[in-house]
Amino acid sequence: MKKLTWRIAIIVLALVASLVSLLPSLPGMEGSLLAEFLPDTRIRLGLDLRGGTHLTLGVDVEKHVADRLMQTAEEMFRQAQKAGLPVTTPQMEDRAAILHLTDVTRQAQFDALLRRRFAHMQFATDSDGTGDIVYRGQFTQEYADSLREMAVDQIVRTLRERIDQFGVSEPDIRKQSGYQIQLQLPGLSDPDRAIQLIGQTAQLAFHLVRDDLKPGDPLPEGVRPYPQVINKASGAVSSSEPVLLDNTPLMTGENIMDARPAFDGSNRPCVALHFNQRGAADLERITGQHLNKRLAIVLDGKIYTIPIIRERIVGGGASITGYFTAAEAQDLAIVLRSGSLPAPVSILEERNVGPTLGQESIEQGLRASFVGTAAVALIMILYYGLAGLVADVMLLFTIILLLAGLALFGATLTLPGIAGIVLTIGMSVDTNVLIFERMREEAQKGLSPREVIRAGFERASTSILDANLTTLLAAAVLYQFGTGPVRGFAVTLSIGILASMFTAIFVSRVVFTLWSQHNAGKSFRM
Repeated sequence: MKKLTWRIAIIVLALVASLVSLLPSLPGMEGSLLAEFLPDTRIRLGLDLRGGTHLTLGVDVEKHVADRLMQTAEEMFRQAQKAGLPVTTPQMEDRAAILHLTDVTRQAQFDALLRRRFAHMQFATDSDGTGDIVYRGQFTQEYADSLREMAVDQIVRTLRERIDQFGVSEPDIRKQSGYQIQLQLPGLSDPDRAIQLIGQTAQLAFHLVRDDLKPGDPLPEGVRPYPQVINKASGAVSSSEPVLLDNTPLMTGENIMDARPAFDGSNRPCVALHFNQRGAADLERITGQHLNKRLAIVLDGKIYTIPIIRERIVGGGASITGYFTAAEAQDLAIVLRSGSLPAPVSILEERNVGPTLGQESIEQGLRASFVGTAAVALIMILYYGLAGLVADVMLLFTIILLLAGLALFGATLTLPGIAGIVLTIGMSVDTNVLIFERMREEAQKGLSPREVIRAGFERASTSILDANLTTLLAAAVLYQFGTGPVRGFAVTLSIGILASMFTAIFVSRVVFTLWSQHNAGKSFRM
C-alpha cells in the first residue's frame, strides 16, 4: 500500500506541474497578475501558424577570409619592421598576400619569424628578377575552413541579438549547409526594415581626412576616396563628391560598449556612442594627437559625418550625426550595439506568410485533432467498456503532458508538430490496446482480476518498450539531420512517446490496481 501511495503522489505531482507549465500558453495569461508566478517558457507558434517572414541568407565567407588574410599580412609587415627586416608593404593578388624581401641575406631570419609567429600560414617563394624574394602567403586549408565556420557562427549570434533588440518575438535562426543561415521571423510587421537591419554589416571606423590633398592630385599609397552620405531622411542614400581618407582607420568600433539613439544640439536624431576602457583610451589618444583636424566616421564604407576635433575627448563618449530619421537612428544603434558582421550577407530567398493562412492552418489542425481524439475515445469505450474509459482518461493525460513538455522546453509548434500530436494520440491508444489484449488473454485463463492486471501489464511492457524505443530512435535521427518543421515534428513525437509510455504503463496500472482493491473479486468487462 505504501508503494501505491508513492505512485499516486508522483502522478498528482506530474499533473499539477503539467498544468502549471501549460498556464502561460493559454490565451489571456500573458500580462495577467498570475503570470508573475508562472514559468517564463510557453508554446510558441511557428511561421506556418502565426505568419511572418522566412529568409535564407548567404554568407560571403571568402570575403571574410580575404580580409583576415590582409590583416595577417599587415601584421607580418609590422613584425618584420620591428625586427629590422626590409619588407615591402603587402599587396593582395589572387587570394594571396604578396610581400617582397629586398635583402636576400636576411631570408633565414625572415623565415624563422614566419615559422614562429605565423604557423597558420603557408608560403611559396620566388624571385621577381630584381633580386627581391617574393613571398606568396595563404592560410592553411584547415585554418581557412575554421575562419569560415567561425564567421557564420558569429553572424548567427549577432543577428539573433539584433533581431531580439528589434522586437521580433521568438525568432528561429539557425545555420545551414553551404554557409547559409535560415531565419524565421514570426509576426513581423515591417519586413523591409528588418531586412535592412539584418543585412547591414555595421563595420564602424574612424579615418583621418587628408585635407593636404586636392581632388585630381595623384593619390599616395594608403589613401583612397570614400563616398559621403548626405541625405537619409527620405530613405534614399545620396552621395556627394568622395572625400580622401587614410585607408587605415585610426580606430574601429570593436570597443563600443553601448550605442543609443539620441538628439544633437539641433534636435536632429543621432546615435550616441560609449566606448569601453580600451576604446576610451584610444579615442582620447587619437583626438589629442589630431587637434583641429577632421575625423571621418565611416560605416560600411560610407562617410556619415566629418567632425572637426576641437579638443581631446575624455570619457569615451562620441556621437554619429547625419540626416537620420528616428527609426534609422534606432536601427543604427541596434546594429552597433550588437556588433558588426565579420562577412557580408545577401538574401538568397524571401517568403512572406500571411496571418490568414496561419489562422486557417491552426483551425484545420485543431479540428483534425479534436475529431481524431473524439473518434478514438468513442471506439475505445464501445470496444473495451470500462477499460476503454480508463484509456480515454489516459489519452487526455498524455495530451496534457505533451503540451506541458512543449511549453516547458519553449518549443515552436508548427503544422508538422500538430501532426506529431495527432500521431501521439494513435500511439497512446495503441499502447493501451496491447495491454488490454494481453489482459483479455490472461482473463481467459481464469485468473483473478488482480492477477490479470499484473500479468497483462508485465507481459505487455516488453513489446511496448521495444516499439517505442524504435520510434524514439527514428525521431532522434529526424531531429539530428532535419531542419525547421522536421525538427519540430521530431520533438513533438519524442515527448508524446515518453508521455504515452508514462500514462499507459505507470498511471493506468495504478488506476486498475486501485479498482481491484476496492472491488475485490469482481471482474470487469473488456
